[in-house]
Order: sequence, then C-alpha cells, then structure tokens
Amino acid sequence: MITLDRGHGAAVDVDADSVSRVVKMALDTGESPTVAAGYELFRSYRLSVAVGPEVASSPAHQACLLTIVNIARRALLGGVEVVGQLDVPLLIPFPGCSRLSEAVDLLAGRPAREVRPGVPNLILGDAEDAAGRGSPSLVVTFEDWRGGVIPASEGRRLGETTAIIPAAVLAGAIAVSEAFQHLRGNPMAGRRSVGLSLWSPEHRDWEDAPAGPVSIVLPSRLWLIGLGHLGQAYLWTLGLLPYRSPDDVELVLQDFDRLTPANDSTSLLTDSSSIGQPKTRAMARWAEDRGFRTRLVERVFPGGVAIADDEPRLALGGVDNPQARAAYEDAGFDCIIEAGLGAGPTEYLALRLHSFPASTTARAKWGDATASASVPHPRARAYDNLAASGMDECGLVRLASRTVGAPFVGAAAATLVIAEVLRRLNGGPSIEVIDMTLRDPAARSIVLASHAASRFNPGYTV
Repeated sequence: MITLDRGHGAAVDVDADSVSRVVKMALDTGESPTVAAGYELFRSYRLSVAVGPEVASSPAHQACLLTIVNIARRALLGGVEVVGQLDVPLLIPFPGCSRLSEAVDLLAGRPAREVRPGVPNLILGDAEDAAGRGSPSLVVTFEDWRGGVIPASEGRRLGETTAIIPAAVLAGAIAVSEAFQHLRGNPMAGRRSVGLSLWSPEHRDWEDAPAGPVSIVLPSRLWLIGLGHLGQAYLWTLGLLPYRSPDDVELVLQDFDRLTPANDSTSLLTDSSSIGQPKTRAMARWAEDRGFRTRLVERVFPGGVAIADDEPRLALGGVDNPQARAAYEDAGFDCIIEAGLGAGPTEYLALRLHSFPASTTARAKWGDATASASVPHPRARAYDNLAASGMDECGLVRLASRTVGAPFVGAAAATLVIAEVLRRLNGGPSIEVIDMTLRDPAARSIVLASHAASRFNPGYTV
C-alpha cells in the first residue's frame, strides 16, 4: 500500500481495499491520470434535495430522503445538501435517531437554505418553488408499488399517498442514478421520466402500471448470503419496512470477510466506525438495534452449510462469486432470490435478478464458471503512475481486479429482490429473471417464473 496526497490536506491510502469503487471508474477509463485526480473529480460532484412539508407526515417521503442522502454521499463526494424543514419527528425506524434532522446529519447530509444553482436538484414533495433552480431538476415520486423520477418542467408527479416503502427507496435510488449519470455525461439522464413498478415490472409505462396492494404482510425469516454491496442494501430496505413487532423478524447473516474502507463507497450500512470489523457482527449490531433477531454464519458459502429445520428457508443472495452462486440450491432452501451487478466502468449500471427454483438450476447457470487465474491491470495512466510511485505488480493486479460499483445500483437491485419476496407473500406474480440497466431502464427483459417454489412459506408478519 502507498499513501498519496489528494489535496486539501487530505491523504488517501491506495490499495485494493481502500480506493473508492466509484472513483475507480475514473482510473479505469483513463480520464484521471492519478488516484488523487480521481478523487478531485468526484469531489466536484454534488447534489441538492428540496423537500416539501410531506416529510413531516409521510414515512415514505422520509425513507426516500434518507435513501437519497445515504447513497449520494458515497457516490457524489462533493456532498448532498437538503433544503427544507427537517426538524420533525422521525416516522420510520432508524436506530439512534428520533428526529429527521438527526438521521440526515448521521448520514452526512448538510442542511441548506436554498438550492445551489447549477447543481442537480431533486424535488421531494410539494417543493415546486425549487424547480428550475438546479440543473437538471427532477421530481422524485412514488405511489403504491411504483417509483421513479419525472423532469420538474413537466409539472406532474404520482399521488404519493399510499406507497410501500420499497417503492420510495427505488425512487430515491433512481433519482441519484440520474443525477450521477448526468454528471458523468449521459445526455439523456436528468431529462427523462424514469421509473419502475415493483408489482408489474414488465409494464413499460411505469406511471400507469397496475396498482399493487398496499396493505401487505412482511417477511419474518430470511437468510442473507453476503453482506457487502447487495447484502447491506437488502438490510437497508428491510430495516425501513414498517414492522409492527420487529422481534418477529429472524435473520441469518452469512459472510466471512471484514469491512474495508472501499466498502464505504458502495455499502449502505458501512461507515468509518465499522471499518475492520467482521461484516456479520457489524450488520448484526445494526439489525439488533433495529429490533431484529440474528444468527451469524462466519464462513464462505456454501462452506458445508445445510440448513436445519428450524432455520429460515428463504435466502437472499448477494455474492459475486460464480462458484458460490452455483451452490445456492445445494443448502436446502425452499426459495432463493438473488441479484448480480454489472462490472467495469461501462457495465456498472447493469443488474440482474434471479429466483430459484427456476426453469434452469443455479448449478447449470454458473457451474461451469471458473475464477480467472490472473487479472492484468488496465493499460491506463493511473496504473502506470501508481507503478512509478512504488506500487508493486501484485498490488496493481489486486487493485485492477476490484469491481467498479455505485451504491444506487445495489439499492435499486435490492428493491427488486425485496419486492419479489413481497409479491410472493401477497398473492402477486413470481418472476424468474429481471435483466436491466439503469442507463436505459425501459429496455429491460422480464421472465415470469414457471417453477414457483411449492413450499414457499418463509414466515410472515404484519
């Protein structure tokens, strides 16, 4: 590991476990010749959020706002400013906070008096006086199971009265994605209506998709495989659900790794205080503060795991190792719902959901995959400069092998995974595959499930 000055009196450790997965895209594309330049570029990215009075009375608006702040501070290193009245009671479960302002502050959001000109601006609720001040300016909106963004200039939004929480989380993730893509040069981002129905994701017109039920039961027994980018996004979304009795919820948390500084760039429940801790124990503390019950499995998956009769039979997969994914059905779960994310500076916006049992097995899908014996580092200036600064070939290869990622992609994928569980529990359709990219969410492929889990009863509560 080497340490470089990144300006403003700050230093950054440069190794595979320290460099931001978001900043890494600027290294791999070649646009930033040094790690320090990459950080400076992303420090120029910032966001404004204008909130209306709804945040004082609507749990969904609060969940959306906190999701935006949590994601944005990790992807836009210039920070996120929130304009509006935040000194109101917190209406959603958030450990350690009783006021919305406290939660925004804990997530590193900054209160502001007005929208910063020339900065992407998100409008949440009836804050229309903020329209046009930022660039671009997007309304973040949701209703029942639908969530997304609409350009403020179009003067419309969804009802925002009866939304389930994952729809609000999805809207927040898409909003940050559009702002980020705009800053990264996508000419359409921030100037289009983008969204999705979690009840009917096959409907292209998300604003008019069939409404799903809003009085729903919630899952109570889940096994989470992997507690990094995706696993923490699952936990974030589950933690915001309105459980009447959180003690009804039992989670088995499985991972073998420790949190590193790089995790902070993509993982929604990681901060500087948790770096170095085992992922299982850090996430268990968060879940138990939320009121959930936990069990820990600190080994690789499958690692000889065969679930017992009294353990959760519904698993949420969040690993990127094809050998582990191939073994999903070997442990004895009745149902596995998993997501995978795209890799690299051009494919990082892609995501795919799978559910099993399915028309093909996990073993057939990933069983032939083998780990690459070696990963050559990209021929980009940043890597040459790191070599000149003293990083050895092993360090360069390890850094190059780390995946570019963005927290809003994992957050969006998590809403699809949690929604798949909720649909199955509440009489909706089952989906086998969702294949999409946030670069163009409308161009998605959906495969309805033909092999529904015959014993799907993972446990539920209100």
